[in-house]
Amino acid sequence: MLEEFKQANIEVLSNKADIYPYAFDTGPISNEVTLPLLVAMPKSTKDVQTIVKICNKNNLKIISRGAGTCHTSGCKPCKNSIVIHFSKMNNILEINKENLTAIVEPGVIVGQLQREVDRFGLFFPPDPSNLKVSTIGGAIALSSGGARAFKYGTTKDYVINLEVVLADGSTIQTAKNVSKNVEGYNLTQLFTGSEGTLGIITKAVLKLIPKPETKLVTMAYFNSVEEAASAVNNIISSLITPATIDLLDRNTIDTIEKFNPSGWISYEAMLLVELDGGKIEVEENNKKLYEVLIKSGADKIIQAKNETENEKIWKARRSAFACTAKLKPNVITEDVSVPRENIVPLIKKIDKMCKENNITVCIMGHAGDGNIHPNFALDLSDNDEVMRFNKVKDELFQTAIELNGAISGEHGIGSEKKKYMKDSLDKNAYVYMKKIKELFDKNNIFNPNLMF
Repeated sequence: MLEEFKQANIEVLSNKADIYPYAFDTGPISNEVTLPLLVAMPKSTKDVQTIVKICNKNNLKIISRGAGTCHTSGCKPCKNSIVIHFSKMNNILEINKENLTAIVEPGVIVGQLQREVDRFGLFFPPDPSNLKVSTIGGAIALSSGGARAFKYGTTKDYVINLEVVLADGSTIQTAKNVSKNVEGYNLTQLFTGSEGTLGIITKAVLKLIPKPETKLVTMAYFNSVEEAASAVNNIISSLITPATIDLLDRNTIDTIEKFNPSGWISYEAMLLVELDGGKIEVEENNKKLYEVLIKSGADKIIQAKNETENEKIWKARRSAFACTAKLKPNVITEDVSVPRENIVPLIKKIDKMCKENNITVCIMGHAGDGNIHPNFALDLSDNDEVMRFNKVKDELFQTAIELNGAISGEHGIGSEKKKYMKDSLDKNAYVYMKKIKELFDKNNIFNPNLMF
């Protein structure tokens, strides 16, 4: 089998030392480590097609991998599998200012794309916290969100067309390169968020928008989570549409300040609000925002004075996961979404069950769209702590379901959450999702351990 890859001139890694890192992603580390048979690094769509055909011939499974930053074990190999790594397919093929589109390969880094389109006065809004390493292919596979989702939506809202290699090695264009298109079923959205289970994305046409003229970041501190959550609703009711409304609890604030000193103040809760748009619009909305925050009980309000201060605040916010990782040997970040009216009950429940089970947690999230991220600091070598955490995890997802929410807002299902899918989804929806998987991948060669 290795010889077939070499004959096809496809670069591979096959030595144990080289392929060992690909047995892991950012998901929880398990005691059982499964190595891929090899790691293939295609340079073109044709290479990917060849890889799929070789794997079909040899009855091998295929795991597509970007940066490996999936929190739900979405790109860990299984038995008799190979990993396709897209580091060699990392080209921005076109930025079209007239059409407001970019054509990219799956290995392009999200932050890199944002910097490049910025030079044209354009903007690609999706902003996963790991955007400095997150790839476009991975972002599309998970429909990654981020803090700006409240105003701008998630990755799915910026995917126009995809080139996908199917399970038989053929390719499909899911749409046309136009922003408005209602020709038949929306296959683009079907593949977006499918976590590599239906096909392999080899090219994407992405929607861009004009870059906002300016932005302003505000930190508002509150004496309770309830006050902060109420302020979120008051902001929205005042007809302001911030790019970001993030909520952080005391543990998160204190942990960031301990390991990445940024001048943050220890309070029960903080809202991080970013306004963007035209300069006059931002100035007017900022006056409204300040008044709303005061009336909502904000005890202290700090606003960035310039772009440097904006970036300093965001750098601290994006460090939350890394800072939590310094509390204990391991950190697991979870991801649930609930209607905004249920944010407070969700946070209170998380806090209560963690105290009852002696689990360290830092709670934060995108309060504007009800997407909450509890970061759990753990020692996964402590079997007792793992058992207590698993109890908390089960309760977390059950609570999200009971609060009319979803078990994932942006991290995906992977292999970590698949056992909760039946309880979360409509029964018939679950059945038809499985049928879709079987239709596109009857031999189950693409990411076979995910979702179902």
